[in-house]
This record gives sequence, structure tokens and C-alpha cells, in this order.
Amino acid sequence: MTPKQTLVVLTFLATALLCLPMQAQSSQEVNPLETFSSLEGAQNKLDYFFNTPNRYTENSAYDWLESVRVSLSTSEKTNDTLGILAYKLMEAKLYSDIGDNDKSIAIAKELYNGTDSLELDKMSLLLELMDENYQRLQMYDKQIEIRELKKSLGLTENVAYHDIYASMGLYRQAMKQYIMDVKPTIPDNDYYAFAQFHNKIGYFLYQDKSAPTALTEFNKSISFLNLYINDISIQKTEIDIFNSEALRAEVEGNIGKSQVLLKQYIEAIPNLNNSIKTFKEFNHGKFTSQITENTLNLAEAHLQLDNNRTAKKLLEEEFEEMTVEQRIKRNRLLAQYYDKIENYKSAAQFYKKNAFIKDSLKANEVSILKQQLVAIVGTSDLENSRKLIAEQKMANEKIRNDLKAQGERIYLVLISLIFTVLGLIGLVYAYAKSIKNQRLIAEQKHFIEDSLKEKESLLREIHHRVKNNLQMVSSLLSLQTRNTKSKAAIAALEEGKSRVKAMALIHQKLYQNEDLSYIEMQGYIESLINSVQSVFKKGGHNISITVDAEGTELDIDRAIPFGLILNELVSNTFKYAFPDGDDNGKIYIHLRKDGDKGYFEYSDNGVGLPEDMDERTNTSMGFRLINRLVNQLQSKLNVDHTKEGVRFWFNF
Repeated sequence: MTPKQTLVVLTFLATALLCLPMQAQSSQEVNPLETFSSLEGAQNKLDYFFNTPNRYTENSAYDWLESVRVSLSTSEKTNDTLGILAYKLMEAKLYSDIGDNDKSIAIAKELYNGTDSLELDKMSLLLELMDENYQRLQMYDKQIEIRELKKSLGLTENVAYHDIYASMGLYRQAMKQYIMDVKPTIPDNDYYAFAQFHNKIGYFLYQDKSAPTALTEFNKSISFLNLYINDISIQKTEIDIFNSEALRAEVEGNIGKSQVLLKQYIEAIPNLNNSIKTFKEFNHGKFTSQITENTLNLAEAHLQLDNNRTAKKLLEEEFEEMTVEQRIKRNRLLAQYYDKIENYKSAAQFYKKNAFIKDSLKANEVSILKQQLVAIVGTSDLENSRKLIAEQKMANEKIRNDLKAQGERIYLVLISLIFTVLGLIGLVYAYAKSIKNQRLIAEQKHFIEDSLKEKESLLREIHHRVKNNLQMVSSLLSLQTRNTKSKAAIAALEEGKSRVKAMALIHQKLYQNEDLSYIEMQGYIESLINSVQSVFKKGGHNISITVDAEGTELDIDRAIPFGLILNELVSNTFKYAFPDGDDNGKIYIHLRKDGDKGYFEYSDNGVGLPEDMDERTNTSMGFRLINRLVNQLQSKLNVDHTKEGVRFWFNF
């Protein structure tokens, strides 16, 4: 390369580096939902929706669903069939992202069965969505039918089964199938595809508990990914950059999880932290499962290193969704935490929760696995299918022989019983009557237990739906805030939003609890403070907040007014207590419960209350609300004006 050529290349690289921050800043300023709403035509909106990988950075899936439903309603009124099809496709995808897979598949089936002919691009989106939902619902036979249909339509060349094997826990078989299906199709210069390939192989090995070999594959993936990112000859779009960063976060998380499996806890922590941070920056809704899994492994690493407070804080985060396996792992880690701090009562509760979950899963595990194996083997491997059928026949024959032998034994026992009844008719009659009464009692007990479980499930669902409805109200208030220019109105809406969130948090904590009758207040108060500061202190703050409520539990009748009182007090501190800066700001929250009595205290070291506080109490909505809520708790609010800052307390 000549000196002139070298100078040109260096100039190009410097220009590219200078432009990167500007491009990042520009992309951050774009609100995907606002862009979507401004587009004309259903087809343009459909293309933008499915080609926007980070659509949930500014708005939740519920916000998108509301916008799509408005457009769908307009198309239905004008009888715009193409518009109806496009918006229903988006609606089905949004329900899938929310986690309502049954609703998503119902809409997808309606589109598939109700439309005579679909364009190939829309058919591809529809079948891909059905494939995704069937996998989450573990309906693998339906998933295979969809893939066979995609092949017959020319949408795919081969039908792959490796991910279905993996979903069933057959990771070695999945890895072999994946290598056979994918490796021959990767061009030698496609570094990104090789990075994906080695990450997938490593993931199968990690799931098969072969962590050392998995780490080798993950490191290969990182090497290929660096080659792809540093290759300036490849023109990369915004989606390419997004995908490469998402893949890096996934691989770093997999490396961290493998290191936890190998008990390399110190090395695992930075990898897991980087992965979680990247996932949250790019698209929190898209990577919910990875964030949850990485957070649980990060908590385990801290717990093993005796960083108990950090581990507990991670385990009490508000996870958007959790699989059964993740919920079991979270309960196990919380039990270990309470064992470490010698709170054996709380530890036993979490061990009991896991025992309940495992017992409910164990009954169906064997039969479900057999059905899944038949669905896979029946379509991919004829020889294995015949072998499975032969084994099944042998098993059935053994069962028939066992039943026959058991029948003969029962026959002999019946004869003996008949002679016994003839000799001791009176005694047997009394004994039979006693057994009948015991059976009736057992049946009634079983019926009562089933009824209680059903009511508990319904109550949990009610709390879940109430929480979702309150979140919808919060989203509506956010929309109203964006459309309001008055600062006073915006402040009022933000306060209303904060109060709604405080109530939603109560219902969320309730349905997440195994026992629906109480709420653990330490975790609730910490979550509430995080929620309030996200509204009033979006730029961060230096206030030191101390919460002393460990082990205190309240029922919903006390928790809701208490949460609203605390919401008002913390909001007032953030807004008014430190007008000159909060570098030395402190908040202290104390809550204790002794039998039927409780004590609450809140204080800060801010500027204190104004001299005309008594007059403002009658006009301020916040203080009127606090007084009414304290009255609801059958108490009276006390205020200390004599010390630095302000102090509120009351008994209840």
C-alpha cells in the first residue's frame, strides 16, 4: 500500500469513528412508536414494525398494541381487507411478545383459515409466528407441521429439528442435528454466521453440563464476532449492528453462566453484568428471558462469594416473566440466602414453594416426554420410529401380563374375603360402615382442598389482571402527558401516575407471593422508592436512603394506604427537600409490626416544612390525602418541626 493510499484509509476510519456517536445519538432520539404512527398505509407500517428490532425501547408492547388496535378498528370500519390482515399480523406478534401465546395463536389461526390466498412474504411472517408460539406452548407436533408447510411453499429449503430436540432436553442430539443442518451452508468468509454457529454449539454443550467444552465454543464465537465487526469491507446496516451487539451480549452471558457452573464466580460477574446491561440498552422486552436467566446466575455468583445483600437485591428484582425452571432456581437461591443469615423460617418457605412446584410437574413429565419423542422421531427417522414402536409393544405386553397376574391375585383375595364376610358378617358390616365414613371425610377434604386451590388461583389471576389494568392506566397517563403542554397539568399527571404505580406494585407483589394474604414490606418499599425516583429523579440523585422494615409483613388493607402515604412522602422529598442540591441528602424509613400494632416513621434532612404549613395542609392535595389515609389506618399523623429537616410518624 502506498503512503497516499494509507492516508486515505486512515482518514476514512477517523471520519467513521467521529460519525458513530452522532449516529448513535440520532438513533436514540427517534421514538419507534411515533415513527410508526406517522407512516401512511398498512403495508408501510407492517414493514416498519417487523424490521424494527428495538421497538420497545421507548414504549411497552401494551402501548404498541393500543396503537395497532386503533388502526385495525379504522380498517374494519372501511372494510380494508389488506389493512385488517396487516394489523392482525402485528396484533398476533404483540400478544406473543407480551407472553399471551394462546391469544396469539388464536389470531394466527384465524388469519390462516380465513384467508384464501396470502402473499408469500405475509405467509412467511404468519407461519414463523405460529412456529414461535407452538414452541413456547411445547406443541412440537404442530410445530413440525408448520415447518413441513414452509418447506412445501418454498419458504425454506430444509426442515430443521435441532431446536425442538433442545426444547425437549435432548441437547446432544440437537447439537448433532444442528451441525449436520447448518455447518455445510455457511460460506467460508461469513464471520457472523460462524459466530452464531459456535455460540449455538456452546449453548447445547452448556445445557448438557459440559461447561469446559462450551467455553471453548463461546470463545470461538467471540473471535469470529470480532472479525466481523472489525471487517470494514462489509457495509453494516443499523439492524446488522443491533444483531451483532445482541449476539455479543448473548455470548458474554453464556460465558458467565458456564463460569458459574464451573464455580469461577469472580470471572463470571463482569461477563454477566455486561450482558445484562447491553440487553437492557438495546431492547428490554425482546430479551426478557436472557435478562432473567443472567440475573439469576449473577445472584448465584454473588451469593457464593458471600455478597449476600447484592444477591438478595438481584433476586428481588421485578422480572417481567419467568419460566418454571427460573422460578425454581430463584426460590432455591432465596432459600440459600436465608440459610446464610440464619433466618430458617423464611428459608423453609422457599424450599416448600419449590417442593410444591416440582410435585405438580412430576406427574405429567414422563407421558409428555414420550409424546414429544413420538412427534419428533415419527417425522425425522423411520428406523428409530420402528424401534420405538417395538419397544412400546414390549412395554404394553409386559403391562398386560402384569395386569393379568394382578387380576389372578385379586381373584384369590376376593374368595378369601367372601369366606371372611360369611363368618364375621356383623364385624365386617361395622368395619365397612367405618371405612365408608372415612372415605366420605377424605373425599370432602379433597374437595375442599381443590376448591381452595381453585379460589387461590382465581384470586392470583385477579391480582395479576388488576396489576395489568393499573399498568394500562399508567400508560394512558404517560400518553396524556406527552400531549399536554401545561407544566402544572404534566406535574399532576405524573403524580397520578406515581400513585397508580404504587397500587399496581401491591397487586404485583401479592400474585408473586405463595401466600396471598400478606406482603413483605422491605422488598415492597425498595421497589416503590425505585419507581418514584424514576419519575421525579430521572437524572439520578445522591440521596442516601435507609429502609428498616426487614421481616415486616402487612395485609392488603394496610399495605395499599401505607404504600400511597410513602409514595407522597418520598415524592415531596425529591421535589422540595433539597432545592440547593442533594449531595448530603438522607432519607430514613422505619416500619415495625408487633402483633396487632405497628409503628411507622419517615424523616429526611432537607429544608423542612414551610412556616405556613398548617394553612397548606388544608389546600395541598398530597397532605390531605396523607391525613385521610392515616385516618383509614385508625391513627393520627404526627409531624416534628423542631429538628433539622422533617419527621413524620404514627402508630397503627
